[in-house]
Parts: sequence; C-alpha cells; structure tokens
Amino acid sequence: MIKLEELIQYCCSKKKAYIDYPFGIEPICIKVNGKIFAEIYPKESNYKITLKCEPILADFFRNQYPDIVVRGYHCPPVQQPYRNTVWINKIDDNILYGMIDHSYEQVIKSFSKKVQKEILNE
Repeated sequence: MIKLEELIQYCCSKKKAYIDYPFGIEPICIKVNGKIFAEIYPKESNYKITLKCEPILADFFRNQYPDIVVRGYHCPPVQQPYRNTVWINKIDDNILYGMIDHSYEQVIKSFSKKVQKEILNE
C-alpha cells in the first residue's frame, strides 16, 4: 500500500503540479494550472483518491475492480463518468500510479496546445 507521503510526492512530481485545499483540510487536492487531477482523502479508515479518467477506461476500471474503483462519489452526476474514486489500500500500487498518470494527462489535454506546451516544456 502506498503511504500518504509517497502518494502526495508522486502526484507533485508531475510538471507544474501543486497542493491546494479548495474544500478545507480534506481532500488534499493536487492541481495543475488550476485544475484538479487528484483528490486524496488521507484518513486511514477512508483512504482513497479520486482521479479524472476517460469515460470508457473509467468503466473498464470499475468493471475490472468492483468495490475498489467506483464512480467519483462526491461528484455531480454530469462529472461522474469522468471521475473514479479508488480505495488505495485495495489496489496494486503500479495500477494506481498508472491511474494517476492518466488523470494528469487528461487534465493536461483539456488545455489549449499553447498552455500544454508551457506546462510540459518548462
């Protein structure tokens, strides 16, 4: 299982990623250019992360890992197909790292080509 410090460090290792707390002390949000790509819920009894995901891949993960990967539980219905909540202590670390990478990439793709270049080339 990935420890909280490792998880935050991995997310923040992405170019231009930073921690923010727009909703209070929880969740710990990791953003790039003002957009959230990871929301970490750090309590041991509720240790999970919500990540952005392409809808078809999001469905695949939900089917592949039932009760471990679920629709973004706190998201409005219109965003739920694009967000997955993952129970961190119930999934392989490498799979989770891949999901984090995908989430970051999805957020980067949402920016203009100019902004993408500014983020990725600095």
